[in-house]
Amino acid sequence: MKDKNIFHSPTKGQIILKDVIGEISDFMSQGGKYELVVGTDSNGDKKADFVTAVIAYRVGKGGRYFWKKTNGGKVYHTLRDRIYEEVTLSLGVAQDILGQLKSLNIKEFPIHDLQIHIDVGQNGPTKDMIKEVVGMVRGNGFKAKIKPNSFGASNVADKHV
Repeated sequence: MKDKNIFHSPTKGQIILKDVIGEISDFMSQGGKYELVVGTDSNGDKKADFVTAVIAYRVGKGGRYFWKKTNGGKVYHTLRDRIYEEVTLSLGVAQDILGQLKSLNIKEFPIHDLQIHIDVGQNGPTKDMIKEVVGMVRGNGFKAKIKPNSFGASNVADKHV
């Protein structure tokens, strides 16, 4: 899949980002508290594949998600390199979402609840990176969540890696 804006939906199949936004907007119009989440995970190989998930989560009541796979296109020699690429891909999709919302003139979308889920945590080899990658996300104006609260990366995206 070469087009960076083509996602997969478990129920709709292939879907472009504009239609992802429409599906999420329809889902979120049903009332309740929602979070919009973007998270990326990779397969851990040196020539990594990355999966980015976009999730509309109705707090306490499930959600809908869309995902896309990206080939890293280069060798990632360290875990740090792969994590940085995961965060960069998530930020790129979040920016694409904002751009689509602006072009579609959707104002009621809860942008303030747009979160980036990062596959790092206090336990394990990624703990030394937390401040750096959370800073990247916050510096771009988004909320950051890490393990165990980063289900968008560590559960949803991970399912399709």
